[in-house]
Amino acid sequence: MKTHQFWYPLPERLIAQHPAERRGTEKMMVLHRDTGMLEHRHIADIVDYITPNDLLVVNDTKVFPARLIGKWEDSEGAVEVLMIAAAPEAETVKELVWNCMLGSGRKCREGQVAVFGPNNELKARLLKPLSGIGMWKVEFLCERPLMDLLDEFGHTPVPPYVKREGTREEELEDRERYQTIYAKHVGSVAAPTAGLHFTPEIFAALDAKGVKRVAVTLHVGPGTFRPVKAENIEDHQMDYEAFTVPPEAAEAINACKARGGRVFCCGSTTVRTLETVANREGAGTTPDPLVAAGSGASNIFIYPPYRFKVCDCMLTNFHLPQSTLLMMISALAGRERVLCAYAMAVRANYMFFSYGDCMLIV
Repeated sequence: MKTHQFWYPLPERLIAQHPAERRGTEKMMVLHRDTGMLEHRHIADIVDYITPNDLLVVNDTKVFPARLIGKWEDSEGAVEVLMIAAAPEAETVKELVWNCMLGSGRKCREGQVAVFGPNNELKARLLKPLSGIGMWKVEFLCERPLMDLLDEFGHTPVPPYVKREGTREEELEDRERYQTIYAKHVGSVAAPTAGLHFTPEIFAALDAKGVKRVAVTLHVGPGTFRPVKAENIEDHQMDYEAFTVPPEAAEAINACKARGGRVFCCGSTTVRTLETVANREGAGTTPDPLVAAGSGASNIFIYPPYRFKVCDCMLTNFHLPQSTLLMMISALAGRERVLCAYAMAVRANYMFFSYGDCMLIV
């Protein structure tokens, strides 16, 4: 398929620059993929669509203040560092060697040192360039724990289409709202945004109805915003992202599918995780279960005419034109139906992208 087949017109005024005034009040368009019927509801109404026979699966990754703005130690020139992931040899995100994306007005070289914070308390030494534009292996130098310093003067890595002045009030707002209420495992530089809509009250209503919920983890990287530049979508390559499927999640998913229930995936990251483990060698064959517990890295790219193995229904935000995320939901609900739904969303003034409204595909 051609990339241009996933383009749609979007007025800039509908790109959400801030979250809704109160979490859990966002609009929710419901798309019935068997008929194409659309409903206009609100996120709290999701309780009406999930039954006790179904299963809700969320991504419990946690965004950290991964964006650092500082200067070069030797020249005072500005530099920006986006921490992508702890280097493969590091055991946890608390380690000091990271793969990072650099932005600088000068050519970077090995051994250069950047400084951050009011007293230059955090330093970053460039170790070696990596594949990818602006990618470097970086060693951080600090006396106090790295994560403590990031909490003090790091910035929440909101998407590039969220254009802010960078005030402290905006940073504090992002710290709270660009994070799901169930975030647990630190490691993402972008939020699994479909989950931003859930509140304790919505979860309580689902619990009261008898709906079960489990979590998987996929640490979201900057590739989620990388545009598809290839003319043919099949030529696009996804970045690898680390995931974990706990045993209790795998057991619940397999049990749900065995009893004929539906797996509701919260967001594209949850979908990618589950479809990745279902694609593993041996998965889904008798007597092996459909989903097996474990960890790994996924670069699965889902686009039409992909046939889903685990995901039956999906809660998702409204995505960028010609994005891999739009291609994924087109595989689930059909390209024509999705684009018609998006046209309706524009006419009905739904808000788009990370801080916007959402769509439930059933």
